[in-house]
Amino acid sequence: MAADFRYWCGECGYRTPWLTRSQAAEERARHYAECHPGVPPVGQAERRPAGGGAGCLVLAGVLLLLLVAVAVCRYQAP
Repeated sequence: MAADFRYWCGECGYRTPWLTRSQAAEERARHYAECHPGVPPVGQAERRPAGGGAGCLVLAGVLLLLLVAVAVCRYQAP
């Protein structure tokens, strides 16, 4: 299971590290018990975006290779 969830505290600026969903929920409960006793855990959950942006890098590489191939074919001696 991937570590792609984290929770933000609704009372302060604390956020859990990227963990599995159950681990992040446990960490949030631990934080509330220590820092905000008697307050029910609220805040927001965040899921790490998939992919990480490598798709744009691959697309740029393919376009660059295509440009080089066109330039080489265009300037070859007849």
